[in-house]
Amino acid sequence: MSEHKGPHIVVLGAGFGGLTFCQKFHHPFARVTLVDRTNHHLFQPLLYQVAAAGLSAPEIAQPIRSILSDRPNVTVLLDQVLDFDLAGKRVHLEKISLSYHYLVLALGGCTSYFGHPEWEEFAPGLKSLEDAIRIRHHVLLAFEKAECESDPATRARLMTIVIVGGGPTGVELAGAFAELARIVLKRDFRHIDPSKARVILIEASPVLLSHLPPDLSASATEQLCRLGVQVRTSTRVKSIGAGRVELESGEVIAGENILWAAGVSASPLTRRLGVELDRAGRVRVNPDLSLPGQPDVFAIGDMALVLREDGKPVPGVSPAAMQMAAHVARILEDELLTPAAELALRPRFKYWDKGTMATIGRSAAVAVTGPLELTGFIAWVAWLLVHLIFLIGFRNKAAVLLQWAYSYLSYKRGARIITSLPPAKSVGRSP
Repeated sequence: MSEHKGPHIVVLGAGFGGLTFCQKFHHPFARVTLVDRTNHHLFQPLLYQVAAAGLSAPEIAQPIRSILSDRPNVTVLLDQVLDFDLAGKRVHLEKISLSYHYLVLALGGCTSYFGHPEWEEFAPGLKSLEDAIRIRHHVLLAFEKAECESDPATRARLMTIVIVGGGPTGVELAGAFAELARIVLKRDFRHIDPSKARVILIEASPVLLSHLPPDLSASATEQLCRLGVQVRTSTRVKSIGAGRVELESGEVIAGENILWAAGVSASPLTRRLGVELDRAGRVRVNPDLSLPGQPDVFAIGDMALVLREDGKPVPGVSPAAMQMAAHVARILEDELLTPAAELALRPRFKYWDKGTMATIGRSAAVAVTGPLELTGFIAWVAWLLVHLIFLIGFRNKAAVLLQWAYSYLSYKRGARIITSLPPAKSVGRSP
């Protein structure tokens, strides 16, 4: 690709940050190369619904090439990043190397086990379609095994789901699996009663959803308990093994399915950049989102540590990644279209907090935007509308809306298919 003229911008990662940059950046002569290790953009906020058999995988993913088909200046490459040569302004991929004028790092995050990578084998995280399909496979298969099991203790273990982590992902998974067992599967089996399945949510801090106001956190806990979820706050995990979770108190919980939703860290590739990182591996970027000492390299999304004016970090949510991408796109447009002598100082990134929300189950959710706090049915409807708006592709919007309507009216879920498992992947694989 070296025969092309004009400025070359390399974007690594086609998540919310990388994709938004490609959509927002406009320049008559610049060319953009977008690199990702998958061929699709994943709408991660709905990933838990694939894991809980509420949606199928294609309904929350869209081919990257299809999304950017109307952008002739954008080239999409299916490849994986290996290393960086920031001094030589090159990125080394598995198949080729790319030179760049500007580099936009949007590599996202990966599951963090807080120094216990051996737990991954027994407690998978949820970051990709493969993860969701694997979790759905094991959860549905556990109920099938329980149907054929005569030993009460083994049957109870098969019908126990333990979720570690009381953030948005953990809360949403707990609510979704409680509904799956108590409402959807209840009518499907003859020898077991799925409504007696145990869904246990473990959180180390005193409250769930600690980023929300205390009253909304309490409301989320109450709504989960009404669904039958056993909420265990101020509870720390000591070890995780095959079908068992040992707590620091000494209690051992037996469960066929143990899911990890307790930690996220930046892509391990950040360690190859040679810049300062925080404990989660995020890059401590400059106010304009560039790397220290590297004005032609930007980091956005989950891999960037960006501090707000009050000193608190910008949360690792999709709206923040999209705002960062738009900010970098404006900076590069200005620099490529304005003579160097006329360039002003780059503006600092300012995060507009539009609020946060989490769904718990049917007609149950919590949401906050500015001074407005919502809970229950109203918050649930707001959650549905927001996610439909941001879901990419008309076909995906229509399919998800129809699935939600079908599930709401019939109390059924249509994605309860047990298929062969996709190949396992290691923690921290990056675009």
